[in-house]
Amino acid sequence: MQDKLILWFNEIELKDLAQVGGKNSSLGEMIRELTSKGVHIPDGYAVTAAAYRYLLESAGITSEIQKILSDLDTHDVVNLSERGKKIRSLIYNAELPKDLRAEIVAAYNKLCEEYGEKETDVAVGSSATAEDLPDASFAGQQETFLNVRGEEALIDACKRCFASLFTDRAISYRVDKGFDHMAIALSIGVQKMVRSDLASSGVIFSIDTESGFK
Repeated sequence: MQDKLILWFNEIELKDLAQVGGKNSSLGEMIRELTSKGVHIPDGYAVTAAAYRYLLESAGITSEIQKILSDLDTHDVVNLSERGKKIRSLIYNAELPKDLRAEIVAAYNKLCEEYGEKETDVAVGSSATAEDLPDASFAGQQETFLNVRGEEALIDACKRCFASLFTDRAISYRVDKGFDHMAIALSIGVQKMVRSDLASSGVIFSIDTESGFK
């Protein structure tokens, strides 16, 4: 499970956060627990944190990322911006391993078949392995892309998601909270888009986020 590059939502539980991040593990739990109760959730799959680490290892860029971060000064906006841009460019321009690319595309084609479309529209969203923790929230710091169609557009969106683990905001936040940049990985969720004229999407809170009361 930990070495898999692709996991379908129905294979994922909340306990798999380290492999697929907060958003994907929650989606997996919802599909496993709520589908039988009549809650319809668009299908999809996670490109795992193992895939992210595989990309960095295959491209041999881990040490270069660490070198760029070695003289980081988050209080200097120019310094932070320069280093963030360099790292994002490094990851985005790294060549995806052929087997990783093939698995991402094969899963997408399977999703297309499921929905009866040649190139179905998907949301491609980041799911970091450190999200919504008791003492920190990383929500909204990485990229999500909507209405993505076709293999090439999907691969491009995935690379942009991987690179977005190093947005200026994310880098600065990790430094402030004392998180090791290289200890956090990023998973990607590829999910069938919801048609806004036929359904809806959103967030439901079961408790008051300020007080903790129901």
